[in-house]
Amino acid sequence: MNKVNVVLGSFYGDEGKGKIIDYLSQNSDISVRCTGGDNAGHSIEIDGKKFAFHLIPSGILNKNTIAVIGNGVVVNPKVLISEMENVKENGYSVDNLKISDRAHVIFPYHIEMDRLQEELRTENKIGTTCRGIGPSYCDKYERSGIRMGDLVNKRFEKQLRKNIESKNKIFESYGHKTIDADEVIKEYNRYADILKEHVVDTVYLLHNALEQNKKILCEGAQASLLDIDFGSYPFVTSSNPSIGGICTGTGIGAKYIGEVYGVLKAYSSRVGEGPYLTEQNNEIGDNIRELGHEYGTTTKRPRRCGWLDLVALKYAVMLNSITGLAINHVDTIGKLYEIKLCVGYKKDGKVSMHFSTDEEYLKDCEPVYETFEGNFGDISNIKNREDLPEKAKKYLNRIEEIVGVPIKFIGTGAGRDSMIVC
Repeated sequence: MNKVNVVLGSFYGDEGKGKIIDYLSQNSDISVRCTGGDNAGHSIEIDGKKFAFHLIPSGILNKNTIAVIGNGVVVNPKVLISEMENVKENGYSVDNLKISDRAHVIFPYHIEMDRLQEELRTENKIGTTCRGIGPSYCDKYERSGIRMGDLVNKRFEKQLRKNIESKNKIFESYGHKTIDADEVIKEYNRYADILKEHVVDTVYLLHNALEQNKKILCEGAQASLLDIDFGSYPFVTSSNPSIGGICTGTGIGAKYIGEVYGVLKAYSSRVGEGPYLTEQNNEIGDNIRELGHEYGTTTKRPRRCGWLDLVALKYAVMLNSITGLAINHVDTIGKLYEIKLCVGYKKDGKVSMHFSTDEEYLKDCEPVYETFEGNFGDISNIKNREDLPEKAKKYLNRIEEIVGVPIKFIGTGAGRDSMIVC
């Protein structure tokens, strides 16, 4: 039954999921993006060329893999078409791209609503990317959304005009710019003509593949601690980038799921607002940021950086039934002279492994650290775990010991092949 493998982010995103997905998709028949929108970014480097995907599944670069955008994704057609053109310009095909007819469409009023809402939050901003993701999901659950099937069959005009009329009333009341319905209809009809051949019923596509014993790889966007239900609310994304979103974002039942790989970095980072107990808002954090090139794939914002938090990682393991870890940037953390690892939270004089997304709870917690030697040296060409320097092995072994899950992948550099498969 276990024909579906899953790759999820374990913390706040930006862990290097694209690299793991790219590797696993080479042995997968189908690669599926399940949730989120173009607020997410997966970066892959192949032969010195860096690809940044915001909507298209990373498996698109493997000619024998069908790349599927699932029903749980919200799609900005303009962004998607731009990505498709970039793929083709670099010598790859998009003939293997399929888009769910149930995936919801992002329109210009979603983006403007996102901006307006963030402006109105004044000092309580949540750090949204203002890509229209949240407002699009709001329309989805309000049952006024427009789906890809409606778009490509050009039966969206009546609902679109109704939506724009409603949104414009809100924009006008705040002195915000309004949306021209005729312009949007004209623009999106052009998008429909380009995308129509790619839009299908992906639920049947995936289940037909399962019946034929095909291998499916589901790739998560963002990460567990940004989950709308299980993350540090309200500083979260608008979907479920945890294991539940894999099922609801594809129509694949839980019985088919096999390995669940939790991706993380050998340190941690976060973009935007929200609690972050092991953040190093100092020279150490700045050093990690520069060594790891920690700037957002989507936003280019500098990421907040700090030590790896095993309390939070164990929470992600519990939440997602993670069966294996994929740890990137081991080469980066190895450039530091000294490394720290959070192995517990001290609260009211007691040390525990209890994680919480409650900001008030975390305010009273103090991270408990263990210190390790750095200076791993050049590990970029190492292909076997046993050949790693003893200092690196000690650090990795301690992570496995505390979390209780084996490390399956070790990232040793930025390139596609800079990885140890355990």
